[in-house]
Amino acid sequence: MMVRLLGPDLGPPGQAPPPVPTDGSGFDEFYAANFHQLTLQLYAYTADVGQAQDAVQEAFSRAWARWSRVASYDNPAAWVRRVALNVAKSRWRRLRAARAHAHFHREQVVEGPGPDRVALARALADLPETHRRAIVLFHVADMPVDEIAKQEGVSSGTVKSWLHRGRKTLAAALTDPGTERTDA
Repeated sequence: MMVRLLGPDLGPPGQAPPPVPTDGSGFDEFYAANFHQLTLQLYAYTADVGQAQDAVQEAFSRAWARWSRVASYDNPAAWVRRVALNVAKSRWRRLRAARAHAHFHREQVVEGPGPDRVALARALADLPETHRRAIVLFHVADMPVDEIAKQEGVSSGTVKSWLHRGRKTLAAALTDPGTERTDA
């Protein structure tokens, strides 16, 4: 059995809606007279007090922006109620879409960098800027020496020198001190 607690006019069945002043100053009175009832109605619809209050507040904000037109309606509170219901519905749709997106597009967990990568990043950070830039452009960006030289405004020999010195410094920094190199 369904019991109708509130009529479409925001009050018990048979009760007339509160009067609405049509001048701009009447909005405060309209808001005070209707906010609580509309919030109760939206709470019954959403089952969430915060969401109900947010939807009603948004609806009143939209009514305020066009108050001169809304105040002239036969029942401005019905307009605010309809807007609040639409706001709540839109939020549900966005939430449902976000959940569906999250369900089908789960983020992949990527492992953090390994110890070798961390050691390389530290060793690169310790290089002089020109050597580091030459190493990165040559080995990571796959740029030829001549193109790096043109970009940096230096000769190809200078870039080759930076690469040689940078590689030598990296090799020394990345060599495990526990292993000895034997030349046969």
